[in-house]
Amino acid sequence: MKSSDYVKDLRGKSLAAMKEELAALRKEQFNLRMQQATGQLSQSNLVRDVRKKIARVKTIVQQQASHGAKAS
Repeated sequence: MKSSDYVKDLRGKSLAAMKEELAALRKEQFNLRMQQATGQLSQSNLVRDVRKKIARVKTIVQQQASHGAKAS
């Protein structure tokens, strides 16, 4: 999935769904780091990809929180 498609999907989700997505990504990041530490990870680019996805989710959550504060 391209990053622009991923961002479009995120923007359509509710805040609760994005927090669930963030929790799932953090679990995935932990698992990948453990695999990397034990030498079981063959695709090291997955760690970077998950880290970028986490940043995208956090950015959109922050933008929505900021936009919501301005509207109130």
